[in-house]
Amino acid sequence: MPQPYGYRRSFIHDYFPPGLKWLLVSNTAVFVLGYLFPSLHRTLLTFFALTADGVVHGVGVPFVWQLFTYMFLHGGIWHLLFNMLTLWFFGTQLERDWGTRRFLKYYFYCGIAAGVCVLLVNLAVGDRYTPTIGASGAIFGILVAFGVLYPNQTVLMSFLFPIKAKYMVMIYAAIELLMTFGPNTGVSTIAHLGGMAFGYLYLKRRMPRFKMPEIGSAYKQWKLQRAKKKFQVYMRKHGNGPWVN
Repeated sequence: MPQPYGYRRSFIHDYFPPGLKWLLVSNTAVFVLGYLFPSLHRTLLTFFALTADGVVHGVGVPFVWQLFTYMFLHGGIWHLLFNMLTLWFFGTQLERDWGTRRFLKYYFYCGIAAGVCVLLVNLAVGDRYTPTIGASGAIFGILVAFGVLYPNQTVLMSFLFPIKAKYMVMIYAAIELLMTFGPNTGVSTIAHLGGMAFGYLYLKRRMPRFKMPEIGSAYKQWKLQRAKKKFQVYMRKHGNGPWVN
């Protein structure tokens, strides 16, 4: 029996709120156009990928728009697919709770902040021409927001392993930090860390009512839960009283 039209529209709205849907469509459209027309792809990389030389010098005028446009370019189908799936998985609930305007503002703030971090590091090491592309800096900011606002919600890390959101964010941050000091893999960990750091500071300043997860407190909670379980096992073996909650 077919469902009424209103039900279908509600389903789309719930799982693809307008801001998120616009990001998914625009990123995918830019990738498809670049894939179908290689000359257009080269033009997009020249004028819209983030480079220190472009932002500082440009061709007669600084290409400051690159701090925004680099987020809509991706290096391959898997790069795009992973970013868009992550954005959909963690961004849907954020936009529903925040509203579209607030969600998009936070997303682009994190992406631009990540681009600024990349720009400063590249200028510091003298790398003026290597382009940076991808929405990962903004999406890592989304991950931080999800971990902060819904710390105990179980999620699938890498879409495979169930874990609490706060621990997932901590693990990702540690991995990105270690990769920064490892061999060059072609992945801009500076952008990832920049997006995460900005997102954390932004939320801490704008949303003081939300308590930020800390590694020390998380470890104490884990120890407390472990002690409670041990005590429950002891009571089950040696006592007849009620379980302790």
